Amino acid sequence: SDGPARQRTRNGLVVLQVALALMLMVASGLMVRTFLAMRQVHPGFARPEQVQTFRIAIPESLVGDPGEAARTHERIAERLAQVPGVRSVGISSSITMDGEDNTNPLYVEDFPVAEGVLPPLRRFKSFAPGYFETMGNPVVAGRSVTWDEVHQGRPVVVVSEVLAREYWGEPARALGRRVRGSGDAEARWYEVVGVVGEERDDGLNHPATAVVYWPLLNDSYERSTLAYAVRSDRVGAPGFLRELRQAVWSVDPRLPLAAVETLDAIQARSMARTSFAMVMLAIAAGVALLLSVVGIYGVVAYMAPQRTREIGIRMALGAQIGEVRKIFLRHGLRLTATGIALGIGGALVLTRVMSTLLFGVRAMDPLSYAAVSAVLAGVALLATYLPARRASRV
Repeated sequence: SDGPARQRTRNGLVVLQVALALMLMVASGLMVRTFLAMRQVHPGFARPEQVQTFRIAIPESLVGDPGEAARTHERIAERLAQVPGVRSVGISSSITMDGEDNTNPLYVEDFPVAEGVLPPLRRFKSFAPGYFETMGNPVVAGRSVTWDEVHQGRPVVVVSEVLAREYWGEPARALGRRVRGSGDAEARWYEVVGVVGEERDDGLNHPATAVVYWPLLNDSYERSTLAYAVRSDRVGAPGFLRELRQAVWSVDPRLPLAAVETLDAIQARSMARTSFAMVMLAIAAGVALLLSVVGIYGVVAYMAPQRTREIGIRMALGAQIGEVRKIFLRHGLRLTATGIALGIGGALVLTRVMSTLLFGVRAMDPLSYAAVSAVLAGVALLATYLPARRASRV
């Protein structure tokens, strides 16, 4: 009753199970390598678990003068720095990886553009002294700005390393150059006084962003809502956040804290897509691998009693135990090899589709394909060997 059609159906199912397992294992392996590669990238900050962030808005209805608003932010930063355990406080219009992705045209004096032509768009941020120190992003050339320069409206600016290298090759060569955020001939030029390390503002799986850091009071990018970064070993400790709120309210009780979260949570959120895909693919790959192993084991185990008389005759005629085992091992490995070949073709298609999720590894990474194929072949060999050994005892 077990005709060739049923045998082909069983074998075909096993081949498909192996192919599916390999596809999912390759995808899962690439996501694991992506996750590990992202963990090795410097994001533009250090020890995020020690940084508490929140946003404070000072509307014009409360403080109409921009200069007075800047002084209010300075007083808040000074008061926060007095909280026990606080090591530094920084202010910026946007914390790294917080999702703000504004871009604006940047005019560089050394690289003029034709009239009516828009220069390349760059990420703009307003910031205050102490921001880079708090975030743990080093100043690689020059210096940051001072509060005196902020209040005096001095035309100074800091740029990111990736932007400095794009225009001038070396960070140090950017110092003294001039940029502005408007093509108006009357607009002021701002002198580059510092170059700060690369910042992965769009996430760890994206290239470092070209950023221009303008002082709080500037002609190109002013913001009324600013983000605070507070570095302390007490982040997450009971009562610490309450003390920070009290420090802010001691300056002005009308200023609520919004978007309260740690820098570590911001980084985790930026990696959530990769983490979710990695976990789901790992689960699916594990289930597919189990199904393929069970399928191979089941087919070979089913073959053994069906071929009992054949095995008995072979051994009566002098066949050795090893030769009998090879019969079943060859069948199981032939199914596995066919499934691996089909799976590699399917994986090449699947990984191209998911290439946007990958970072630090190619979609057609030969190491991943070879490692997964070897693991799958080894597991399949074990699943084939057990029933083959049982069959050789007939």
